[in-house]
Amino acid sequence: MDKITSQAEERMKKSLRSLQEEFNTLRTGRASPALFDKIRVDYYGQKTPLNQVATISVPEARLVVIQPWDKALLGEIEKAIQMSELSVNPSNDGKVIRINIPPLSEARRKELVKVAKNMAEQCRVACRNIRRDAMDEVKKALKNGEITEDQEKKIQDEIQKTTDRFMMEINKELEAKEKEIMEV
Repeated sequence: MDKITSQAEERMKKSLRSLQEEFNTLRTGRASPALFDKIRVDYYGQKTPLNQVATISVPEARLVVIQPWDKALLGEIEKAIQMSELSVNPSNDGKVIRINIPPLSEARRKELVKVAKNMAEQCRVACRNIRRDAMDEVKKALKNGEITEDQEKKIQDEIQKTTDRFMMEINKELEAKEKEIMEV
């Protein structure tokens, strides 16, 4: 029956990792290579992730430099960035693409915090659903005579403790992201 608890924990870990990846794509006032994770470039007819065709570096807090391995891709990369939802303006000097990350306005920062809170809430809901599924499995095992009532109670307590731990972790991640977004 520890299988039920460990499966639930594994699924909650996946939800938390997914939240962390989503948070990485949220644009804050700081430059980060993770901002460009969702950008795909047309590379010989294939939509290829930007980080697979270029080096993305952050030499300064508000500057991103993208250096393609194939210079012929400069135009494609520039076009892909302009068409993305990042709202940044790339400048191409024939060798590299430089992107200045402008500071966010107060209103935009508050909007991004709302987006982050929504992402965190979706993660919490996913964890609660995982808990509910695990609790149902435990009840089914009791009904089928696979476990005793004492074991049922113990496993349910473990599942609840695991859920509480992940809820605290989600809150910590959200708090850190909010702080990052709101800093000027």
